[in-house]
Amino acid sequence: MNLRQAFSPEGVVAVVGAGGKKSTLYALAAELDRAVVTASVRIPPFEGQVERLAVTDDPATVVEDNDAWPLGLVPGRDGDRERYLGYDPATIDALAEAIDVPILVKADGARTRWFKAPDVDEPQIPDSASVVVPVASVKAVGEPLSEEHVHRPERIAALTDREIGDDIQPEDVVTVLTHEDGGLKGVPDDACIVVLLNMVDDEELEATARGIGGDLLDYVAINRVVLGRMDNGRVVDVLE
Repeated sequence: MNLRQAFSPEGVVAVVGAGGKKSTLYALAAELDRAVVTASVRIPPFEGQVERLAVTDDPATVVEDNDAWPLGLVPGRDGDRERYLGYDPATIDALAEAIDVPILVKADGARTRWFKAPDVDEPQIPDSASVVVPVASVKAVGEPLSEEHVHRPERIAALTDREIGDDIQPEDVVTVLTHEDGGLKGVPDDACIVVLLNMVDDEELEATARGIGGDLLDYVAINRVVLGRMDNGRVVDVLE
């Protein structure tokens, strides 16, 4: 199964969590005939991942006049930092009303960690999101619950009853990804939820991911689970 079949990227696709959000967005954008790549949170420079990057306060007009795909859209720089700002979710909602192009949105931050639970003001998922992709790296399993590989480890500790420093267990990944204050936080009621277990780089990691994925499918809210290697845009398997 290819990326388009695995994720059904139509309308607004919001990617949240940790362990491969940006690589997922870029891989999906490369797969589609036309796509907008943007963010509702800060995002590092990504000019090399799109045919054109436009800095604009009028994204709909830019899309209407565009002929280079995929198209990156951002409202501006984050001061003098090497990153861009994201649009307010309401702006993305308005863009979705105005155009008929898939909009791929980085809707959460994780500072390159493998696993996270959102803070109070996270994630920033547009109301128009038709697909939400909560991401976790399967490589987090067996690692200590600490800042080395986990963004906001104290939030995960609160959801799982683990102590900081405890080894992360497969059931912890399931708990966080299915929790209303975790991977399901802020998801619109009618959105399709496609969980991505990323960094499935070998047979041992695949076995771990399959165990987690099977448990995730016990939750009626989750439509499917993708096992992937988004660093090279590869779907290992899709569980439904």
